[in-house]
Amino acid sequence: MSVLFKRAVFFVAFVLAFALVAASMAHSATNERGMVAFSGFRPGTIVVRTSERSLYFVIDEQRALRFPVGVGRTGKTWTGMAQVEGKFVRPAWQAPAELGGGPVIPGGASNNPMGEAALTLRGGEYAIHGTNRPESIGHFVSHGCIRMHNRDIVELYLLVPVGTPVIVER
Repeated sequence: MSVLFKRAVFFVAFVLAFALVAASMAHSATNERGMVAFSGFRPGTIVVRTSERSLYFVIDEQRALRFPVGVGRTGKTWTGMAQVEGKFVRPAWQAPAELGGGPVIPGGASNNPMGEAALTLRGGEYAIHGTNRPESIGHFVSHGCIRMHNRDIVELYLLVPVGTPVIVER
């Protein structure tokens, strides 16, 4: 093989490796929290896009705060409109009947899946809440609730009042 050919192969390999790293970084950046361009919704609205596993809190006509979330697994997702009906800090939790019920787990307990705070929706059937399993964020994992990192649900909890509109999209 000629030296020129070897250099060309090395160059192509380097460019492809750089492109793969850049694509990977861009993909992971879509699941990060922070201010993003966002329009089409009234300020003060929470928008959850389950396909993106992202929650947006609309700041104004052009921006929103984006948070990564865990969403409902196959067969447990839902879409539509709701509103924040209740706000709770370190809520107690009991498994629903479909999961076998069980004892009430006190708020703040390490095995309590609700985390640091919860915003309840649809008569308490669903919630946007923290989690004791941060590795589940970014995945299809819940029975319909929206899971957030504890630091993120605390921030959202402070931003929204009861009555905040919530829109869940695919």
